[in-house]
Amino acid sequence: MSDFLKHECGIAAVRLRKPLAYYQDRYGTCLWGLNKLFLLMEKQHNRGQDGTGIGCVKLDMPIGQSYVHRRRSSEKDGLAEIFRKELKNFYKRARKGYLDPKDPESVKQHFDFGGEILVGHLRYGTSGEFDEGSCHPYLRRSNWPTRTLMVMGNFNMTNASELNQVLIDRGQHPIFGTDTQTVLEEIGYHLDEEHTDLYRQLRDSGVPGAEIPDRISTQLDVGKLVAESASAWDGGYTICGVIGNGDMFVMRDPRGIRPCHMLVTDDVIAFASERVPLMTVFEAEARDVRAVDPGALITIKADGALTDAQFSPPRRFTPCSFEKIYFSRGNDPTIYRERKAMGAALVDQVVDSIDGAFERTVFSFIPNTAETAYHGLMDGLRMYRRRQVRDSILAAAEGGNLTPALVDELILRNWPKGEKIAHKDIKLRTFISQEKGRDQLVSHVYDITYGVVRPGENLVAIDDSIVRGTTLKKSILKILARTKPSKIVICSTAPQIRYPDCYGIDMSELGKFIAFQAAVALHRKAGRQSLLDAVYDECRAELEKPAAERRNPVQKIYSAFADEEISAEISNMVYPENLEWSGKVEVIFQTIENLHSSIEGDCGDWYFTGNYPTAGGFSMVNLAYIRWYEGIGGRSYDLPL
Repeated sequence: MSDFLKHECGIAAVRLRKPLAYYQDRYGTCLWGLNKLFLLMEKQHNRGQDGTGIGCVKLDMPIGQSYVHRRRSSEKDGLAEIFRKELKNFYKRARKGYLDPKDPESVKQHFDFGGEILVGHLRYGTSGEFDEGSCHPYLRRSNWPTRTLMVMGNFNMTNASELNQVLIDRGQHPIFGTDTQTVLEEIGYHLDEEHTDLYRQLRDSGVPGAEIPDRISTQLDVGKLVAESASAWDGGYTICGVIGNGDMFVMRDPRGIRPCHMLVTDDVIAFASERVPLMTVFEAEARDVRAVDPGALITIKADGALTDAQFSPPRRFTPCSFEKIYFSRGNDPTIYRERKAMGAALVDQVVDSIDGAFERTVFSFIPNTAETAYHGLMDGLRMYRRRQVRDSILAAAEGGNLTPALVDELILRNWPKGEKIAHKDIKLRTFISQEKGRDQLVSHVYDITYGVVRPGENLVAIDDSIVRGTTLKKSILKILARTKPSKIVICSTAPQIRYPDCYGIDMSELGKFIAFQAAVALHRKAGRQSLLDAVYDECRAELEKPAAERRNPVQKIYSAFADEEISAEISNMVYPENLEWSGKVEVIFQTIENLHSSIEGDCGDWYFTGNYPTAGGFSMVNLAYIRWYEGIGGRSYDLPL
C-alpha cells in the first residue's frame, strides 16, 4: 500500500490443556506455551507496531503467590524486547538457583510467564495515547482471583461516549481516552455483580469462608456476564479476556467485522487474528483452523471445559474487506487466491487504458503487498492475449490465410511484459512516519529499476488501494516519471475509498480521502456549493434522530458523478508538480462488483459504498462530514455524538 495506513490490531492466545510437566516431557521445555505465543505474535507483526503486550494467568496457585502477570511496551521492536527480557530473566534465575528450568513446579512458581494461559497483543492505535499505558492487555486487579480481569482486543466501539455515560450514571469514574478502558470496566462491573451475588448466596447458606473462592470459581457464569456487558456495544471487535481464577473467553462481533481464528488440539486451544499463523506455529492443516463465528462467545473454564455459544442474534455477515485487500498476510491460501482475483479483475480497464498496446507497455506493482495482485493481473492479461491469438488464428484458418509466418507473428508479438520497477526503502518509510512534516524526504521512500522502461512506453503499476493520494503524488509518480514513459497508469485493487471507517481502521477523517476531495472539487467547479451546504444541514438533522434511524446523506456528494469522472479528477489531483516530464497519468479503481466477485463469500464495503453495518457507522459518517465542513480535524469517533 502506498498510503501509510494504520489498521487493525492483532491478538494471540494460548491456553494449555495439560500440566506444564506434559510439555517438559514431550517437547523438552516448560516454556512451550510462551514460545508458541511469541511465534503467533511475530507472524502477525504486520498487524501492529505502535505497542505490544503479553499476559499470563496461572492455574491453581497457592494462596499468597502471584497468579497474574503482564508486560507491555511501546518502544520500537517492543515485541522482541519483551520476550528477550523475559527469557533473559528466566535463565538468570536458573543460573542463580532460584528455579530449575526442568522442574515444572519450580518454573510455575518462580517465573512470571510459566503459566497455562498466555495472551498477547499487537497494537495499531486508533484512539488513546501512544504510550505503554495504552497498550493491551488492560488489567483490573483485585485480591479476589474471581474479580481480577485482564482484557485485550482488536476493536473500535463507535459508541464509546455513550458507554462511558452508562458508567457515569452508575456512579463510576471512567477515565476517557480509550474504548478499551470502557470495555474493561463494563465487563468488570458485571463480573463484580456476579461475584457479589454468588458470594452472598454462599455465605448466607453457611459455606465456610475458605471454601467460598473455589465454589465461586466453579459457579461463575462467564458467558452470561460477558453477554450482558456486550448488549449495548456498537462496533467491530474481537475481544479476549482472562479472569484471575483461570476462566477465559474470546468473542467476535455479531457481524464478523473483525477477524478471529481458533485451533483446538489435544495439547492446546489457541486463538489468533489470522489463520496462517495458527497453521504454521502449530503445524496444523487449514481444515483444522476455523474462523470464530460472528456473535460467538467461546468460554474456557479453569477446568478446561469449552463452550461455544452465541451471545447475540445473527446479523448480516460483513467482514472487513481490507483484510482481503491489504491487512492479512498473503500466504493464507484463500487470501492469496482473492488478491490474485482482484488483480485479474482489472484487466479490461487496463487494456482500455493502454489501447491494447502490450508491446509498448511495462507492467509492475507498488511494493510490497500489491505483489500478489500483480501476479493475478499478469495472469489475466496473458489469458486475455491468449484469447486474442486464438480468435485470430481461427479467423485466419477459416479464411484460408493461415501461414507459419502469421502464426509466428500472432504468437510472438504483443505479449504483456512484467518487471519490478519500484523498490521501497522500509527504514526510510519508518523514519518518515515517525517524523511528521518531513515532506522533503517523502519523494525518496521509493526507488526504481533504471533502464527497463524505454522512453515512450506505457508504465502500468498496481497498488492495493489509494486512500489519501499523498504518497502517490509526492513520491511514487515522481520516481516513476523518471523512466520517461508516455503514460503512467496506477491501478487500485480496491474501489475508491469514499467514506470513513469507525471499526478499527485509522481512516476516519473524511476530508483526507482523495476521492472525497475530487468529488467536492467537481461540485465546486460546477458551481454546486449549495449541495455541499445542504448535505451539511442534513447531517446535522440526522444526528438529531435516534441512532437506529440515522442514514448517510454524504452519499449525495458522489451520486452526481460517474465513477470514471471522479477517477479522472483524482488523476489530475495526484499529478506531481514541477516535473520536467509531460506524460499522462491515469488512475484506475476496482469496481464494487468486481471486488465482491473476487472475494469468496460476504465482505463489508462501507468505506466504498457508505452502507454501514451498524448504527454507529451512520452516526460517525454524519459527524465526519460536519467536522470537515466546519474545518475541524481529528478522528470522528473520538467525540461524543
